[in-house]
Amino acid sequence: MSSKKRKVDIEGHVFNQTWTAKYLFTEVQGKAVCLVCGTQVAVLKDYNLNRHFATKHEEKYKNLTDEDRAREAGTLLAKLHTQQAVFTKCHANRDTAVKTSFVLSHKIARRSKPFSDGEFVKECLVDSAALMYPDKKGAFENVAFSRRWRRVEDIAENLELQLKRKAAEFDCFSLALDESCDVRDTAQLLIFLRGITKTFQVTEELASMQSMKGTTTGEDFTEITASLDKLGLKWDKLTGVTTDGCPNLTGKNVGLLKRMQDKVSEINPQQKLTFLHCIIHQEVLCKTVLKINHAVDVVIKVVNFIRARALNHRQFVSLLEENESEHGDVSYHCAVRWLSLGKVLKSFWDLREQIQTFCATKGRDIPELTDDEWVADLGFAVDVTALMNELNRRILLDLDVCILQGTVCACDVQRGEGFHEKITTSLKSGECFDNTKRSEKIGRFSPQILSDVTVDALHCEFSRRFQDFKNLDNEMQLVSSPFNCSVENAPSDVQMELIDLQADSLLSKHFRSVSLLDFYSSLKEESFPHLRRHAQRILFLFGSTYICEQTFSVMKFNKSKHRSSITDEHLSAVLRIATSDIQPAFSALVQAQSLCIDMN
Repeated sequence: MSSKKRKVDIEGHVFNQTWTAKYLFTEVQGKAVCLVCGTQVAVLKDYNLNRHFATKHEEKYKNLTDEDRAREAGTLLAKLHTQQAVFTKCHANRDTAVKTSFVLSHKIARRSKPFSDGEFVKECLVDSAALMYPDKKGAFENVAFSRRWRRVEDIAENLELQLKRKAAEFDCFSLALDESCDVRDTAQLLIFLRGITKTFQVTEELASMQSMKGTTTGEDFTEITASLDKLGLKWDKLTGVTTDGCPNLTGKNVGLLKRMQDKVSEINPQQKLTFLHCIIHQEVLCKTVLKINHAVDVVIKVVNFIRARALNHRQFVSLLEENESEHGDVSYHCAVRWLSLGKVLKSFWDLREQIQTFCATKGRDIPELTDDEWVADLGFAVDVTALMNELNRRILLDLDVCILQGTVCACDVQRGEGFHEKITTSLKSGECFDNTKRSEKIGRFSPQILSDVTVDALHCEFSRRFQDFKNLDNEMQLVSSPFNCSVENAPSDVQMELIDLQADSLLSKHFRSVSLLDFYSSLKEESFPHLRRHAQRILFLFGSTYICEQTFSVMKFNKSKHRSSITDEHLSAVLRIATSDIQPAFSALVQAQSLCIDMN
């Protein structure tokens, strides 16, 4: 005979409905519950229920007949059901209030608002409900808000968890890296991720923000390894990295990119990463070889004279108002803002007559404004910077690295002349741009702008800075113009597929009517596996680090001189929420919150 004790959960006891009228018990979640005192009996046996009734309640109900006891049982059971309904309703109302709190906290963080605003939002909700729906006021009062970061942390963790699940399905991914200091001089490294699945589903999210309190050498940037490992990203699926070109990232011997290549080579010695220097930074830096400083320096000097003193500024604005000028003012030039110079030069060009008049009344002579050659150079500077601003706006709106390169370098002949060719052609021909044609007195540019040295220097600067993009010309053209590229120049593994592709007239028509992403996602995996893989690797390289620049603006807005005490962990949570396209799983967050409340 076994000495082991019997387990009550395998005896198969079932609640007998006659026990309700006989012993005043009912079943709740598999346990017998006394309708009189609420005591629970775990083992559903007649003896246990009879003993409880006999010892606790028999004296009170011994004079009742069976019918009266059944009627009393029904009354007590109805009362229990009412209590359960109230509890269920309260629990539902609590969950709704918690979810509302999460949703509003998400909106506040996404808009980079201080979390003290949550209390103000709640006050507005309660006051509005009191006026419009007085009976609902209590529901809004139950919405919890505080300055604590618990809900923001929970939302950020939920977004990171969802990103980790998406990352597990990536066929390949690329990174964009940039580093900047916050208001407390802490170096913050942003790591953005762009991944693609077999079905060409694209995910672009902030992988992490790494805070560095000490030095920022290549060795100090090794936290990126921990960031990728935390998301479960495999190094052998990394195809490319784009940076702003700072030495601690791009150093050939000890920079971060060198360390990343070494990491990848440990896993697959044949795999080579594609490293790109942000195309926007490159394009902006190319203007340094154009000799327009003699025009720009005068403009900045005059603008500073007008804006530096409050009296001068007020009088100049009044002059513009009297003349009903299109421009209401001239703005300062900020060297770190890419689009600033073009706007300053354009407003100065349009207001140069008013500026000359104003400076004359102030006894400030500007001889350059009467020099036709200098004014011609100014007009050229206005047109060049305007063209660069237009280029910036175009490439900031496009994520396709192939189109970015074609816009700047015209690597694809179908897209026409690129920015490089436009500038060099205009310089060589000596033709005037639109602004320089507006005055009959202005003829050609000065010799220092028209010199062959300047043209050659600009050509060399473009060739040098865009060398990493030019190295990918054949691969990018294969993706951007597969029906026009040469089969002989294509990689050997895609040549046969490329021949089949170019021979298909239906695919050729489809290519001209849809985006590159839609086209390659529509290709059958069994027919064009290598071509699809090649498109995945090229299409989703980051052509610029503009997304990092945008996030730094959000960072500086959140961690400002008025909110400088925000911790790095909380700043990272806010940036993840503010930049994420993933919708938080509010139901899961509410469920986890309710579980914690019930356990406490």
